[in-house]
Amino acid sequence: MALITTGNGLIRDLEKFGALGVYVPLEGGYEGRYRRRLRAAGYINLHITARGLGDVAAYLTRVHGVRPPHLGKKSTGSGAAVGEVYYLPPMISSHLEQLPPKSKGLLLWIIEGHILSDQEVEYLANLPKLEPRVKVVIERGGDRYFRWTPLEKTLLAS
Repeated sequence: MALITTGNGLIRDLEKFGALGVYVPLEGGYEGRYRRRLRAAGYINLHITARGLGDVAAYLTRVHGVRPPHLGKKSTGSGAAVGEVYYLPPMISSHLEQLPPKSKGLLLWIIEGHILSDQEVEYLANLPKLEPRVKVVIERGGDRYFRWTPLEKTLLAS
């Protein structure tokens, strides 16, 4: 891999396929460079982790309930009561509404994607077809150099 990369290949493949699975060196650093190149190309970055997502479709596209952790403490009436649910807006829809007019779209970069099930990865691979302004990059694992492949092909490998 070149010391300084332009990221044009990643941008071209992301626009062609809509969803990519990336394999990054475990020492890190490369993914930040590519995210910066995508931001310079006109994409708004949304960086989240796959841990604790729950129902991916509900978390990203629908209003969903979240229960705060009780942390072993008894409820005293102030704060979150036992069984209380907070409702959060859909993440993708709320960010799409806030996109600048000259933006190419929303880039959803998900780290720790190796813990996602095949059904969740399949949904995320089809998400750009449902909403064309959304592009998805999932970190599927580690490698000795930064490489990417269409997200559908990572399903066959896992």
